Formats: sequence, C-alpha cells, structure tokens
Amino acid sequence: MIRSMTGYGSAKGEAAGMALSVELKSVNNRYLDVSVKLPRALMFAEEPVRAAVSRHISRGKVDVFITADAAASDSMEVRVNEALLRGYIAALGKVRDEYAKPFELADDISIMGICRLPDVLSTERRELDADELLRGLLDIVEQALAGYDAMREREGEKLRDDVLGRLDEIGRLTGVVEERAPQTAAEYRARLEQKLRETLDGLPIDDARILTECAVFADRIAVDEETVRLRSHLSQLRGMAEGESPIGRKMDFLIQELNRESNTIGSKCQSAEIARVVVDLKAEIEKIREQIQNVE
Repeated sequence: MIRSMTGYGSAKGEAAGMALSVELKSVNNRYLDVSVKLPRALMFAEEPVRAAVSRHISRGKVDVFITADAAASDSMEVRVNEALLRGYIAALGKVRDEYAKPFELADDISIMGICRLPDVLSTERRELDADELLRGLLDIVEQALAGYDAMREREGEKLRDDVLGRLDEIGRLTGVVEERAPQTAAEYRARLEQKLRETLDGLPIDDARILTECAVFADRIAVDEETVRLRSHLSQLRGMAEGESPIGRKMDFLIQELNRESNTIGSKCQSAEIARVVVDLKAEIEKIREQIQNVE
C-alpha cells in the first residue's frame, strides 16, 4: 500500500511513575531525517526512539516531541527526618512541662505544627528505573507510530487513486498517438504527390522516388518504440501503486522516463493533432510527478 510521507501521530502513557507524551509529525524529504526532542531526564532514550521510528519510516523529515511530567506525585518521595523529629518532640515536651503552667502558656503541640518545623519533612525525587522507563517510553512511541502510520495510509489511498486515474489517462493518450502516427505518413505522401504534380505540371511522377521519400519520412517520425516503452513504464507504475511502500524513489525514476519518452514523441511528431496530445500527455505526467513527491 502506498504511504504518504506526511503524517501525524500522538500517544500518552505512564512509565516508571512518570507521565509521558509523544507526538510525531513529518513532511516530505528525499531521505530519512529524524529529529528527537526530549527532556534532559530522558536523553538516554534518544537513540532507541530514533531506531523505533526508523523501523516504520524510510523517507521523510520526521520530528518527534517527547514530554515528561517530572512533577507527578508518584515520582516524588516524602521523607521524615526521624532523629530531628524526636529532638523537636523532646524539646517541645520539656518546654511544656517546665514553662507552660508557670507562664500560663497554651499546650498547643500538634502533629501538623511539628511537621511544619524546619527540616522535619523533605521531598526527594524517587530514583528512576531507567530500563523500566525506556520500555514504557518505547511502548508509547509505538502507539504514536501506529496512529501516524494509519494517517499516512489513509492519505496514501487518496494518492494511489489519483495516480491510477492519471495513468489510465496517459494510457488513453498513448493510444491516440499510436492510432494517429501512421496517418501522418499517409498524409505526408498525399501532400508530396500533390506538390510534385503542381511542380511538374503534367510530367511523369517517379513513384519509386516518392516511395523512398515517404519511407525515410515514416522512419523519422516513427514513435513505435517510444509508445511501447511508455506502456511498459505505465504497467510498472500500476504495479507499484498496488504494491507495498517504500516505492517513492522508484516511481520518481519511472516518471522521469515517461517524460523522456513523451519529449521524444513531441520532437518527432509532424502533426498538430499529435502535438496537442503530447501537451496533454506531459501535463498528466507532471501532475503525477507532483503527487509522488509525497509518496514514501
């Protein structure tokens, strides 16, 4: 199936207590160019992500954006400084026993109050399991790639239908050339005989000379080889359009060959009608060339 080089995919998930988001987008490019942007904590995953993308894509400029919610609650750990807490409690108990009654102080010691004392509680980022994080991240990347591929295949179907329709039109125009080309030689002979009659004014006409001239002319304007090659290229392009990607480069090469054959036909033709057909032929070839610039 034809795949477009342009597409978009995204996925979200969680790995090793970290919330992750992956986005991919691509545009046309002659070769594969993958750019991966991720937070500092995930820099170790750049090459594995690039390799995962390369398994799905052979051509195009691909941008991969990965974000991580580093502030997620399950990635943080709250620690209690037990030694300091015990010291605070002992000190507060001493203050209560020795000073609360004599100085009529309120006994308002509470857990919340103690926890608010300096350095009793602290937060630390939980150490990440790099292997677990990488496995989870790559799973999310694959989910994003699945959506990305589905979008490229939908666009590829439209490209295929358009290309096949234009190939059919090129085949029809080639048939017109094949039908019209022999008539050009016959018309040339009729014009040549008429010109000779007018010039010789009743004198005998050398039929052998006319046949020779017509044969040379017919050989000069013959386009049989070109139309045969055109149909061969059309058959190959149809097969590619119904086949599997990547085929963009091969199709581009065959389009150049189609254009070369149509140019040759145009240079040989001595008929205004064939010249108009060649113009239409080249227009269809150019439209296909534009379309396959987006084929992987």
